[in-house]
Amino acid sequence: MVSHATDVETTKRPLTDKPLLRVESVTKRFGGVVALSDVSFDVLPGQICGLIGPNGSGKTTLFNCISGIYRPESGGIYVDGTQVVGTKRHRMAALGIGRTFQNLALFRSMTVRQNVLVGAHHLGHSGFVANALRLPSAGRDDARATADADVLLEMLDLAPVADVLVAALPFGTQKRVELARALIGRPKLLLLDEPAGGLNHGEVEELERLFLAIRDRFSLAILLVEHHMTLVMRVSDKVVALEFGVKIAEGRPAEVQAEPEVIRAYLGDTVERAHEAA
Repeated sequence: MVSHATDVETTKRPLTDKPLLRVESVTKRFGGVVALSDVSFDVLPGQICGLIGPNGSGKTTLFNCISGIYRPESGGIYVDGTQVVGTKRHRMAALGIGRTFQNLALFRSMTVRQNVLVGAHHLGHSGFVANALRLPSAGRDDARATADADVLLEMLDLAPVADVLVAALPFGTQKRVELARALIGRPKLLLLDEPAGGLNHGEVEELERLFLAIRDRFSLAILLVEHHMTLVMRVSDKVVALEFGVKIAEGRPAEVQAEPEVIRAYLGDTVERAHEAA
């Protein structure tokens, strides 16, 4: 870890009983298909919430509603008390929402460092004129973002490849680049969409340690969609299960694993394998 401290290192949000994320009776339809039906749950600051369910259960649709890609027909979504439904998607980062994607959304012709710095764009306060004229305020914004990037590159073991083009790196490394880009924006809520997809066993174990380190260091609320059940059950403080757009269970991982509806809908003998691996 680099020796100098920066804001991105020391930002801590106190744990409270006030939800950081509140999903309240959210319903989303596509024509005659109900993708989400009256879904409600909360996630506290510093809490990791696993969102599980079979394909087509509405997990990614819910992510897209939270991040402004879709607008639900009814219900509310609140981040740190602010209603985000109807907010333009380019404003979501400024409201404290960071996200990774199932399919990597990186700039392949840019370096690792350049990709990460893109995520800090909304934090600048110098404005167009100051940046065009390279006034001191623009320089201060750049220095702050660079220092934050250095911390994250070190934390995510990306410093050795900081100046390498993203396209030249292995898939697992690119996943960490996307995570660093989301974190540099100083989110209150981090949405992780199948972060273990395409990773090998060792990379998944490292991802588990990384999620816990990120949660403990930044006191983020993390909403995690993932089909790797062992990972979900090990890192999550709570789990929400969906089936056909309906919430069928919510609670601690062990409680949700034991729910007959969850076992029937999704987990099956994966429950036993997760227990064996724990």
